[in-house]
Amino acid sequence: MTSSTISGLRTAEIPLSAMGPQRDHEFRCVQRKILLETLEKELPSGTIKFSSKVVSIEESGYLKLIHLSDGSILKAKLLIGCDGVNSAVAKSLGFKMPAFVGRFGIRAFVYYENGHDLEPKIFQFMGEGVRYGVIPCDDKTIYWFFSFSPSSHNEEIIDNPPKIKQFVLSKLGKVADNIKAVIDDTDLDNMVLSPLRFRHAWEILWGNISKSNVCVAGDAFHPMTPDIAQGGCAALEDGIVLARCLGEALRDRQVMRSEAKGIEEEQEYKRIEMGLRNYAKERRWRAFQLITAAYMAGYMLQSNGKILNFLRDKVLAGFLAGQLPRIGSYDCGMLRTP
Repeated sequence: MTSSTISGLRTAEIPLSAMGPQRDHEFRCVQRKILLETLEKELPSGTIKFSSKVVSIEESGYLKLIHLSDGSILKAKLLIGCDGVNSAVAKSLGFKMPAFVGRFGIRAFVYYENGHDLEPKIFQFMGEGVRYGVIPCDDKTIYWFFSFSPSSHNEEIIDNPPKIKQFVLSKLGKVADNIKAVIDDTDLDNMVLSPLRFRHAWEILWGNISKSNVCVAGDAFHPMTPDIAQGGCAALEDGIVLARCLGEALRDRQVMRSEAKGIEEEQEYKRIEMGLRNYAKERRWRAFQLITAAYMAGYMLQSNGKILNFLRDKVLAGFLAGQLPRIGSYDCGMLRTP
């Protein structure tokens, strides 16, 4: 449900279920922490090395030597950069630092031990240069976000949770008391403020998503503004497509093992390179579309002025409410088993 912070009137509504061509899709708000912990449990113990910032990457024959900030060096036949917006792997492939879009985002979770009374809907509000939303995750947890264009007067709120919370409350506009209560009930430790960054779309079209036995995925590949809520979803798509492409490229590895060691290493390297090229080819256009759609949605929905307010409330809100489910219901294909 989308409403104007200026008039308080509803401008659009998005159903949480029964969407898409087969009408079997629905929106879900999942905490990043829970998602990461769930994925981690599927990996063998010791797979993940924490607090391991990449300092530099160098070649050693068919391997990559990854130098970490703790002084250790990892040898890898394949390097997949999932190291976020400030990716060292993306930099090694020639990508520039993601650009600041001129807005900040605040994200938070609220926990209610005895449950909350919000309906299972996406409550979204926009106007006066801000955009925010409140989304129930389950019966006891609510997620909310708030994005705004900073001014010189806002500098004092950065790294100051009490002032961040007060700033958000002062900018809510005409909104129901139960929505205000969600912000008011938020623990200061559960709020995060960060600048919103994105990769220019032309970099996605012309840049090196993969090179030899190195590639990028997730925010290292396609950092985007959160306006269409597809950043994490796109990263999961990357994982499925990448696994499929590598699996198909390495399907005949039993044949390779019967060959001489030097030839085997070369063939494996070439197959990995081919798999990564196929991955880059398949994901390039999708990433371009998502970054462009997110940037344009953010620009239109958060712009201010009488004409823009009218167009946003009367035309754009309803149009985008219909487009977002279509963007999210993209089918990246099955994860085939070699």
